[in-house]
Amino acid sequence: MRRPPRAAVSLLAALVLNLGFPAGYAQVNLPALGDAVSQDLDVGTERRIGDQVMRQIRPDPDYLDDPLLLEYVQATWAPLVKTAKQLGNIGDETQDRFAWETFLVRDRSINAFALPGGFVGVHLGLIAMTGSRDELASVLAHELSHVTQRHIARRLAGDSRNSMLALAGLIAGLIVASRSGSPDVANAAIVGSQAAAAQASLSFSRDMEREADRVGFSVLSQAGYAPSGMFSMFERMEQANHLMDSGAYPYLRSHPLTTERIGDARTRMGTEAYNRPEGAAEHALMAARSRVLMDPRAEAWKHLQDYDAGARELRAGDSSSKGFEQLGARYASALASIKMRDYGRAENALRSAELTLQLIGSDERAVRMLRYLRAELAQARCQAADGFAALRPLAAEKSRALLMQQAGLAMVDPNLASAREAAEALQTFVSIYPMDASAWTHLGQLWTRLDQPLRSVRAQGEARAAMGDLNGAIDRLRSGLRQSRGRDADQIEAAVIDSRLRTLSYQRRQMLEDMYPRGVPPGAELPN
Repeated sequence: MRRPPRAAVSLLAALVLNLGFPAGYAQVNLPALGDAVSQDLDVGTERRIGDQVMRQIRPDPDYLDDPLLLEYVQATWAPLVKTAKQLGNIGDETQDRFAWETFLVRDRSINAFALPGGFVGVHLGLIAMTGSRDELASVLAHELSHVTQRHIARRLAGDSRNSMLALAGLIAGLIVASRSGSPDVANAAIVGSQAAAAQASLSFSRDMEREADRVGFSVLSQAGYAPSGMFSMFERMEQANHLMDSGAYPYLRSHPLTTERIGDARTRMGTEAYNRPEGAAEHALMAARSRVLMDPRAEAWKHLQDYDAGARELRAGDSSSKGFEQLGARYASALASIKMRDYGRAENALRSAELTLQLIGSDERAVRMLRYLRAELAQARCQAADGFAALRPLAAEKSRALLMQQAGLAMVDPNLASAREAAEALQTFVSIYPMDASAWTHLGQLWTRLDQPLRSVRAQGEARAAMGDLNGAIDRLRSGLRQSRGRDADQIEAAVIDSRLRTLSYQRRQMLEDMYPRGVPPGAELPN
């Protein structure tokens, strides 16, 4: 009679684990104001969970803040969020409490995922395989709809009910075993209850995916993107996965089969003729940039250096798609060559890309991206003057990407005047956007170069705070406070550091109290 209890312990452990969030968060999200599921996970709690998850993600090396790619994804995302608000999908409470923030993940897989609190991650592999902005927007609309429909809370409530059913089956199995004396009968009941709960959970997840497709399609089309973008994206996914996906056992899946989703997307288009969304030079360049940055291995960059080797020169009558393909290949070759420090090859590939863009028709946004690549090449070669010259036509845009690139060039410029100018510009920027960790990091490097140690330490601390690492931020600010005791220290900056140290120490204390409502144990620290 000892076997059933051991089986019970194993199953109870599995049930406890199943009540947590899925490992990748890829298919999970949240409910609307007034929805009964909000009683299980309210908006404020969900945002706090999302913030906690992001504190773990931001310090990760695969969390990528590439200013150009992030700018492009955010520009694609913003119209979708605006449309969701207009359609009423985003209510007043979630509009104010959720982050509605996208971020990049250095990963080759074709994936995007939503987190609690309105955070959406996009793998570079996904951007690399898309052929148009409309296709990328279709995935973002899908993930946005996970958030607006409150799928995370609904999933938690559903899993909780399923686990109770499984627990009831477990108890029944133990009762049967105690009466019959047969452990095999008990084990059969236990396994059956667990399988039934797992099936219910998977079915619930598939329903959420269908709902996200349906709501996302509406948001996509009304935001001004081509409705065929979703249909086209599903086709690409099927082509990318068909060798690894036999389509068997669809009832064990958390997603509907891709073929099913293709059919649903085509049905939603109604009688509208299907035309694959047209690409654009800017998207071709951003897809190529993703292709280079998604895999930082030297062998991958070496392969991409030859990416344009088979490209023939454009001729009259060639399709625009052929031109975009060649443009992207030459951009990828140039950027990979920069990473490999093969600057002569990078220069040749970049010139070929510039010529290709002229042949397929000048696109100001694509011209801008090639200017940034030229500045990136100049920075790698420590030729700051050439980089600043490449960016001069963009001086009026005042974008984050421009500020960050100018800061990078200033770090390799022998003339300290450019470092001082870049530092002042970034200082103004972080006063408006204090949660920009990368901007603080660049600022700290510039202040070090300008021999401003207290300002540098403060910027390093603010960078850690922006990433959610309060322990690291406090350590750096304490170090700055010790340095400020010197005779020649900047006392104004020392006062700022002291004030920030008090603020961050208070925030850490409050977070610890939230984590340990029954009392903070001695020596407890926040996770970095």
